[in-house]
Amino acid sequence: MKVTVIIPAAGLGTRMGRGAPEKEGISRKQFMLLNNSPILVHTIRKFVSCELVNEIVVALRGDDLAWANELFANQHFSKTVRTVEGGESRQQSVENALASLSDDTDLVAVHDAVRPFIEREAIEKVIREAAETGAAIIGIVPVDTVKQVHRNKVRATLPRERLILTQTPQVFRLDLLRQAFERARKDLFVGTDESSLVERLEQVEVSVVLGTDRNIKITKPSDMELARLYLSLESATLELPR
Repeated sequence: MKVTVIIPAAGLGTRMGRGAPEKEGISRKQFMLLNNSPILVHTIRKFVSCELVNEIVVALRGDDLAWANELFANQHFSKTVRTVEGGESRQQSVENALASLSDDTDLVAVHDAVRPFIEREAIEKVIREAAETGAAIIGIVPVDTVKQVHRNKVRATLPRERLILTQTPQVFRLDLLRQAFERARKDLFVGTDESSLVERLEQVEVSVVLGTDRNIKITKPSDMELARLYLSLESATLELPR
């Protein structure tokens, strides 16, 4: 079974508001330093450490490709980590990466560049689930009460036991994901995640593998303090292979 991970990392990260010191002028959160390494590198290391993963493809802005290729080469990863040029949106970046995959790829996992705390066990579980069902995502059950609103008025209280908050990685059969992106392109449909594209095909039911609230998406400056805490806890318990 060949598993490829796609990491869309072409976003501008405008909510973060400041850049990585080693790349002048950049304001993208995936390049911000966390314990002297860009967040993106921490994320890649998680998938390099997973035995089920064969290669990692990172979709980047064109003007970041040369810099990122040098960065990745200096990491001496034990698995193939290559880059492709991304698009103006996450969806276009993933589609560009999909076009670069060989047909012998079985499963594709798509993961946010700024979720560096996904646990190896969770990666393995969602990959194995997708291998059986064709489509699987990571999600967590909300702990807060969720309200449906219109403007600033409550319209309904939604039952939490029927809701999940989706995370990544999201894993799909290659042929299924390619069909989903082709259909979305024809219909001019823009989804908020890859699962929403696959759901529209109505070919398979998307399975949910429970994740943890530690799998945070670093999107704003206040997230960095929590990220440093999580990284210190990880460093105290394990050493990831490169």
